[in-house]
Amino acid sequence: MYHQPVQGIEPCCLSHVQILDNNICSDVSSQGTNMSFQTYKEQFYTLDSSTATTGFSHDSPSAVSISSNRSTFSPQGSQSYQSDPHHSPDNAYGSPMSGSSIVDEGNELRNKLRELEISLLGPESDIIDSCSCCFKSGTHQDTSAASWNWDQLMEMIPRLDLKQVLIFCAQAVSDGDISTAAGLMRVLEQMVSVSGEPIERLGAYMLEGLRARLEFSGSKIYKALKCEQPVSSELMSYMSVLFQICPYWKFAYMSANVVIGEAVENEHIIHIIDFQIAQGTQWMFLLHALAKRPGGSPLVRITGIDDSQSTHARGGGLDIVGKRLSEFAASCNVPFEFQDTAMTACEVERQHLRVQPGEAVVVNFPFVLHHMPDESVSTENHRDRLLRLVKSLSPKVVTLVEQESKTNTSPFFHRFLETLDYYTAMFESIDVTRPRDDKQRISAEQHCVARDIVNMIACEGIERVERHELLGKWRSRFMMAGFTPYRLSPLVTNAVRDVLKDYDSNYRVEENDGALYLGWRNRAMATSSAWK
Repeated sequence: MYHQPVQGIEPCCLSHVQILDNNICSDVSSQGTNMSFQTYKEQFYTLDSSTATTGFSHDSPSAVSISSNRSTFSPQGSQSYQSDPHHSPDNAYGSPMSGSSIVDEGNELRNKLRELEISLLGPESDIIDSCSCCFKSGTHQDTSAASWNWDQLMEMIPRLDLKQVLIFCAQAVSDGDISTAAGLMRVLEQMVSVSGEPIERLGAYMLEGLRARLEFSGSKIYKALKCEQPVSSELMSYMSVLFQICPYWKFAYMSANVVIGEAVENEHIIHIIDFQIAQGTQWMFLLHALAKRPGGSPLVRITGIDDSQSTHARGGGLDIVGKRLSEFAASCNVPFEFQDTAMTACEVERQHLRVQPGEAVVVNFPFVLHHMPDESVSTENHRDRLLRLVKSLSPKVVTLVEQESKTNTSPFFHRFLETLDYYTAMFESIDVTRPRDDKQRISAEQHCVARDIVNMIACEGIERVERHELLGKWRSRFMMAGFTPYRLSPLVTNAVRDVLKDYDSNYRVEENDGALYLGWRNRAMATSSAWK
């Protein structure tokens, strides 16, 4: 939710990218540590300007990857493509990457595609033999989709598995087999729909990413994806839809706030540094809880760090957040100060944070560190630089919430598989909340999710800003910066479980190796951990 839409329901600026909706359009172009954060949850759970799109395999050896059984919500289901350790350099740091080995699925798909081609071109066609070699070697052959019989193709499409066609198309793109990729994209056009089943909706955006990868490169992709933004009120509305139907941000708020509340239980001056403050909603819960502290509330100082998307969504700068929080703190009789930094997280230096002697410093990283370029992108390595900077502040606690996914340094094809596996679970979790033709849901997915998906598939280098890492890798980074794990109390898990009571029973929460995992069915979607 940090970015603008890839394409709205109406035609957008990407005329070369054609998301098909085969159903609705015809265009083919407390006291002490027992602090309560639940009492006013409906009052305070207004929307923040960022939404995590996140899945239950994790660091535990006993963890399982996403189920291969067919889903209640998708005919194809959330199939697992088990990782190939030889192609997963980050596996030592965390959960196995879903979606690296597709040998069985690939062979089955090749047979289906060969069957399709025989039907279209005839069993004796030289093109068929050439294509078979192409499938095995990845070399380019002239199998132009222009020679396919599209009337027969329309009859063959129901026999194809959309997820497999997406994978094979991505493999063709990875191999540079442009003819095969182009032909499969035309097949995919007829299979995807932004108002269809979860895999059909996700397929529309992944197809868009594949096309963008083929047609542009580098900064041109990213600039092309910057379609006209909706006005701030509309964007806030779209974000509100996801905030209401997905528990990811409430998971982040609740888990972090309980940890912080315990860490500053006896402190009289608290300085919270929030690297993704958005609308500031998270701190209303904490301020309300601190107001009930025996002996009176502490002084709370909050430093907010902004981003351009949040600025657009709220219709102005951080002064809006400061005013909102100041008024709320006053209503709770909590002494309060707000200071903003008119810069991005990558630009923050120690002097910008204005830490004062005698403060209990708390740092919050909610779904933001994965946007920081690391050593694989820039020699400046802001990802690790920020952690070292924060450690120099001697914080009481640092809270980290991130998507449990691995898309940072993975090569394109493995990154595509991970994105497909992760977002299949995410789209299935959305599917249980709204009708498939619900225009609010369609707009929310297009404006708040799609661009992240396309960025991961189409972009490379500095232009690829969606760079997720598994908790194991984050653990390594934090420990290299000098941090040690901060133990989560049972209160954290219990608070999150209370939040999940308002959501589908397929959401799960587990504590494992000192961290909290939020999952959809048996796919880990997000993790919450704390450090000191």
